[in-house]
Amino acid sequence: MDIDFWLLIVVGFLAQLIDGSLGMAYGVSSNSFLLGVGVPPAIASASVHTAEVFTTAISGFSHWKLGNIDRRIVLGLIIPGMVGGAVGAYLLTSVDGNFIKPYIAIYLLIMGIRILYKAFIHKENPDKDPKPKLLIPLGLAGGTMDAIGGGGWGPIVTTTLISSGHTPRKTIGSVNFSEFFVTLVVSITFLLTIGLTHWNVFLGLMIGGVIAAPFGALLTRKIPARVIMIIVGLLIIFLQIRTLVQIWG
Repeated sequence: MDIDFWLLIVVGFLAQLIDGSLGMAYGVSSNSFLLGVGVPPAIASASVHTAEVFTTAISGFSHWKLGNIDRRIVLGLIIPGMVGGAVGAYLLTSVDGNFIKPYIAIYLLIMGIRILYKAFIHKENPDKDPKPKLLIPLGLAGGTMDAIGGGGWGPIVTTTLISSGHTPRKTIGSVNFSEFFVTLVVSITFLLTIGLTHWNVFLGLMIGGVIAAPFGALLTRKIPARVIMIIVGLLIIFLQIRTLVQIWG
């Protein structure tokens, strides 16, 4: 597949800048681009997740250094996310995951509307204790759909936690930090099942993402919580309407 290498770097940079600052959309943006230029779903997801191993490592470290981490959220998400990621990656190599996309899109659309609503009655609880009964299924669902769809960890996990009242800055930082472990497992699963082809795709996305990673973490710290919630809500609503139009249009 002949894709301009510099274009891949730009895509990786922009996708990671959005993901690092808003807690989502690296996988969704990169995967949508790759599918749009004809890369098969399993290969696109494998390339995106392998690049994300490097971008999330730097992004997670940057969030940690800037104090954007809630240890309770991280510990609650890591293991379920890794399990879900491995299951999703394995399923994608043998099952078409497109049939579940409308249901996920509708769920995220509702969450996006809920975040916008909460942004205007903003009453976050910085010390809110993340409940294991929420984090475990959330990590499983986020990891599974992230692998199957080539992106979904941030939209599902970040959106649900922020809509539940958790502080946007620490939610985004914690979800980004946890994502490294999920993408690592997903990438290993893909490598063991289909291998890694299209090295130019992986390298382009990785280089762009690595350059952008520290800036995304810094933006999260600088942008007011209400502004983050409004941007996240609008982004989620736009992406899910776009997904539903593509599916049903």
